[in-house]
Amino acid sequence: MLVNQGFKSINVQLRAPTRTQHQFLPLQFQNLYRFSTDNLRFQLFGSVSSSRSICSLFHSPPTRLKAYSSNIPHTFHFDNMPSEHSIKNLDLFDLADRDYARSFVNGKWISSKTGNTFEVTNPGTCGTVGSLTDMSVDETKEAISLAHEAFLSFRKSSPKDRGAMLRRWYDLMIENAEDLAQMLTLENGKALCDARGEITYAASFLDWFSGEAVRIYGDSAVASNPSNRVFTVKQPVGVVGIITPWNFPAAMITRKIGAAVAAGCTVVIKPASETPFTCVALAKLAEKAGVPAGVINVITARTSRTHGLELTTNPLVRKVSFTGSTGVGKALMQQSSSTLKKLSLELGGNAPFIVFDDADLEKAADALVACKFRGSGQTCVCANRVYVQAAVYDAFATLLTERVSKFKLGYGLDAGVTHGPLVNGKSVAKVKEHVENAVSNGARVLIGGRVAEELGPNYFEPTVLAGVTQDMQIAHDETFGPVAGLIQFDTQEQVMEWANNADVGLAGYVFSSNVSRIFQVAETLEVGMIGCNTGMISDVVSPFGGVKESGFGREGSKYGVEEYMNIKSITLSLA
Repeated sequence: MLVNQGFKSINVQLRAPTRTQHQFLPLQFQNLYRFSTDNLRFQLFGSVSSSRSICSLFHSPPTRLKAYSSNIPHTFHFDNMPSEHSIKNLDLFDLADRDYARSFVNGKWISSKTGNTFEVTNPGTCGTVGSLTDMSVDETKEAISLAHEAFLSFRKSSPKDRGAMLRRWYDLMIENAEDLAQMLTLENGKALCDARGEITYAASFLDWFSGEAVRIYGDSAVASNPSNRVFTVKQPVGVVGIITPWNFPAAMITRKIGAAVAAGCTVVIKPASETPFTCVALAKLAEKAGVPAGVINVITARTSRTHGLELTTNPLVRKVSFTGSTGVGKALMQQSSSTLKKLSLELGGNAPFIVFDDADLEKAADALVACKFRGSGQTCVCANRVYVQAAVYDAFATLLTERVSKFKLGYGLDAGVTHGPLVNGKSVAKVKEHVENAVSNGARVLIGGRVAEELGPNYFEPTVLAGVTQDMQIAHDETFGPVAGLIQFDTQEQVMEWANNADVGLAGYVFSSNVSRIFQVAETLEVGMIGCNTGMISDVVSPFGGVKESGFGREGSKYGVEEYMNIKSITLSLA
């Protein structure tokens, strides 16, 4: 069942002042309760017992409750109670009158034969969003076989029909945009404004590839033998295994599936277990748009490792597309070598963001806010190493800090919130580690720098660090969180050496009013994408992908469909 539909037990922490600090006194309330919407009060009846293991609230984190009595009371008032979701169509997520959502295979909504399910956690409340069927590897194998059967006919479909199908799917996404955004916030945690932007961005790929479907061209060539004619055709590669991450649960799916369907491929997709409901909804809309049975198949499961192994080793799968960490990408590539699959890998980044002393500092600060802190810093192309030339270092740090101070950190559905929680405790621990490492080695916290425990365990304050150096952990490892570490540099030669001193190369950014310098840096940076005087580089018309250990292949743009096609040459003799 969906979060906020009621709960049977509540786990509460009381905050009681002591002489030295505020302590959290964990209590567990169970059994019956009475709720009055007039004064937002819970009157709790039943046992009151001490509990060291604090489970999460179904509706709000423990620190959102405030006791108004010095003694242990039975009555509580809500303090800053989080907003209710306003999803209108629960069937979009296969949750209407159901205890759990199902997988979509060969045009049917099915449950695992094992009967197993798994839960999705709301990062903002630590409560349960809902449950889904937990498919087995054997069921993934069966889905692959059914996708292959569907491919044998879908490969012959008209490009015009495939384009029209994608356009209908786009229209349905736009019609259901608000429900999609609400669910995206529930399972991912990002602020609703961010979620709405992602849904629009995600839908744009379906619109784009609806047009690209009819623009798949071959070539002709003059043969060495005058009696021969040589020409080429492009054909869909076959069944595609798609594995997507949690940070963009809508856009990472449409960017891949849109291109695959336009090319005439069928797909088996394994969405991240943290954010599968968005994928379920996209499958619902694809079904409604008239996508034939077996063309799009969604496997929901608690774990990815064993299902990923099946996708990478099954001989019926001819291509795998993955977005995620470099380590996992390497493992998938090694597994795929057993059948020499075609691969698209969009992996980790450590993007340099370079501000020269002739840059428009106001514009650069605005761009860094958009680039670094979007999705609370949980994007693969966000700036991770911020290099600022010495002459403007202090001025830029001030401008950035002023802008970050205006953020509103909080629950993603609450009004006015600009930045939500990180996805889980593991992410929080990594961000905290990077900040502590920098500070212990001489960096200064200009703003933020701590877990906002008063909001919940997954909220980390947007942070700006000054005095960061090239040898600190934050300069070498992708933080994937809301921390901007400012590194001072002196010359163009120095910063280029630092910027390219990385195993990965996904995105980079440069800010300068000198056009010659812009071109020099853009051509020298060892990355796949560069923003010049802008922090926003993601666009449906722009090829997305990296170099070095950030992977290979391009998504979106006119090159996106080519990743899902094979080129066949045909030689015709006229003699």
